[in-house]
Amino acid sequence: MNLRRWTIAGAAVLVVAGVAPWGVGYLTEQHWLEATRELNGAQPFLRMETGQYKRGLLGSEVSGTVTLLDPATGQSNRMDFQVQVSHGVTGSFLDFRPTEGWQPSGADWFPETEPKLTLETRVWGSATLELQAPLIQFDHPASGGSIRSSGGLARLQIGRLGEKADMLLVWPAVVLVGPAMNVTVENIQLEQSLAWLSGDIWTGSGTVTVDSLTVQGHQAPPLSMTGLSLSSHSKADRTGERLDSTISLGLDQVSFQDDAFGPHRMEVAVDGLDVASWNAFSSVMADMQLLAPPAGLSPQAAFEQQMALMQRFNESVRGLAAAGFSAGIRELSLATPEGSVQGSLDISHPALSDSERANMLMVMQQLTGSLDFSMPLALAENYPDVRMQVAPLIKQGLLVERGGQLALTGRMENLTLDINGIEFPLPPLL
Repeated sequence: MNLRRWTIAGAAVLVVAGVAPWGVGYLTEQHWLEATRELNGAQPFLRMETGQYKRGLLGSEVSGTVTLLDPATGQSNRMDFQVQVSHGVTGSFLDFRPTEGWQPSGADWFPETEPKLTLETRVWGSATLELQAPLIQFDHPASGGSIRSSGGLARLQIGRLGEKADMLLVWPAVVLVGPAMNVTVENIQLEQSLAWLSGDIWTGSGTVTVDSLTVQGHQAPPLSMTGLSLSSHSKADRTGERLDSTISLGLDQVSFQDDAFGPHRMEVAVDGLDVASWNAFSSVMADMQLLAPPAGLSPQAAFEQQMALMQRFNESVRGLAAAGFSAGIRELSLATPEGSVQGSLDISHPALSDSERANMLMVMQQLTGSLDFSMPLALAENYPDVRMQVAPLIKQGLLVERGGQLALTGRMENLTLDINGIEFPLPPLL
């Protein structure tokens, strides 16, 4: 009895193992076609078309084209590709390759090995797209420029049926040689985690770091920047209706000739942003960027289309402000040989009740803000270029001397901007 039971169980496992790849291959094809439709419908810049999809039991062969489009000029660049697909029990492995190869015949862009672009999928909706780039050596015969790269790794992991993503980029070195200057970048790293919230809004956090960036002009001393970092963090409240977002930019040191100074830092933040209002605003902005009247449309109809779009824009801006928000540069700190440059900027609008929204005439009426800025007086005294820029501001009283500093203090309220006690009426632009 036990032997018979194990025999039946083993046969069932073999049947499942044999049938599963066929089912996985079927799901992979459906996911491929759906992803292609979504990609083509989500943006106008890249279009992917599937030529043939030959599905087999343990694998498939796919061919198609990728076209990069410029909506402004109508120009396009096309590349044919082939994909070898292997079907497993729980997912598929896709190996991408340009039909004509990664490099033209006779070229030696990849002296060690060729790039490898793969996609690993799972039937429950997760996927991993990975690019393994080898050593790259490219010389442009016309300009005399060249690109040298150590190679690197780029990976995108997608989960929760496309509602979650993790990105990783590691690139040790890139050297660009041009007719005017050379650029060297060392140790680029990117880590980003994203989760879809609503519409076009994603939350999460990420960091990009670069150990050093050096610009060497052929007839000028090198400019070097070390310790570059860019970090971002966005999170929604418990209801998912409000969003807080922060972006921080840091730079440890800047070196030029015999001078080196740093660190530098800037932080930009948005607090209490209404998610629905921001989605409406971003949708209008996208439509405005892609606005192109259909062929044969009369001038009157085109004008009416533009006016309708402007009406949507105005309504989205009023809705965004009426929901309430606060945004600005929360920190600006630049180290110079003469001292530190400091500053901050904040703009906010209160949340309005339904009756207040109905009577709202313009956004700027209830906008409030503050601005603080200071810089060493020695910067203006020692550098003629800086002195030319700040001299008119000093003459008008917008920059005043305070203990060896040039300072500016501004407040905005009731359509009036007060800078160091000097009031300026603001035009109702919004």
